[in-house]
Amino acid sequence: MYLCLTMTEKEFLSKPYKNKLAKAHVTWQSPSNIALVKYWGKYGEQLPKNTSISFTLSNCHTKTSLFYEPKTSTDFEFEVFLDGKREAGFEPKILKFFQRIENYISFLRDYNFRIETTNSFPHSSGIASSASGMSALALCLMEMEQQLNPSIASDYFNQKASFLARLGSGSACRSVEGPLIVWGKHAAIPGSSNLFGTKYPFEVHPNFDNYQDTILLVDKGEKQVSSTVGHDLMHEHPFAEERFAQANSNMEKLIPVLREGNLDAFIKIVESEALSLHAMMMTSMPYFILMKPNTLEIINRIWKYRNETGSKVCFTLDAGANVHVLYPENEKEDVKKFIENHLAHFCQNKQFICDVSGNGAQSVIDN
Repeated sequence: MYLCLTMTEKEFLSKPYKNKLAKAHVTWQSPSNIALVKYWGKYGEQLPKNTSISFTLSNCHTKTSLFYEPKTSTDFEFEVFLDGKREAGFEPKILKFFQRIENYISFLRDYNFRIETTNSFPHSSGIASSASGMSALALCLMEMEQQLNPSIASDYFNQKASFLARLGSGSACRSVEGPLIVWGKHAAIPGSSNLFGTKYPFEVHPNFDNYQDTILLVDKGEKQVSSTVGHDLMHEHPFAEERFAQANSNMEKLIPVLREGNLDAFIKIVESEALSLHAMMMTSMPYFILMKPNTLEIINRIWKYRNETGSKVCFTLDAGANVHVLYPENEKEDVKKFIENHLAHFCQNKQFICDVSGNGAQSVIDN
């Protein structure tokens, strides 16, 4: 159910607060997500040039605790800690985020913040750590706002959290809820918006229930090029408009595929989207090859296994070298053996993460 089909930024402006908050903290755990139709290219303030859809994950998540204490100075005051260690390198990004959202979260200058965060997966290695991290922080801020204004409804809470998360990292708006989230206005999808992610509104076949995603960690290091730089390269890209049209067309093609459970058609769309994303990077100026030799080895072995066995396993990629191996739940044991026996040795230290589609972020009650 949607609050409004034509919501604007004004809907999310801060309203007068009824309460005041003492020193305390809030904690949220938010998952990463893996796009099936890729978002690549943006305009304005973190707005997408095409519609995207993603599976929300379960095991790859960020847990963020936001400690706050009232203060009298008028500056932004905060520190960021990752796994218990101060990470001053993250703080310029958080400052930019706070500056972007100040009109929508007007209490930001009223508190001193300590942001403590930890990931269940390697940071900055192509598993959308910014998506889970920014959505977790946005949800913490929304919990504070709900305490200040208890009349905030749950639907509005999630939409505004997604709206705020988008201003920190575009794909973060798809990590608030699950299991299938659409971001970007599309005529074929009622309620879809450029401002925030929305739950996929149509019937989904049981073939896609508990869809499996095993993430093969080909390279756990920092990405060769940041997502921000990659998106910016689309501004002058010679194939940009064709790419945006392709993505929107694939989004529409997925509607009957998801309804009918057509896994063969699903595979074609998902793998094509992954390769198109990397093709954009290889044909930009400057150009980048984000895949590694082992990425290609894994892809070829997935294709060989699928041809030999009739499996419905497929792959997708984010803007990095790691491979997301997607497959239906009823193939879980067979594909796991295939990965262990034939793919794991292409991973860094033979490491991979077993994940599954999930239902989104959750509040954490701790001490």
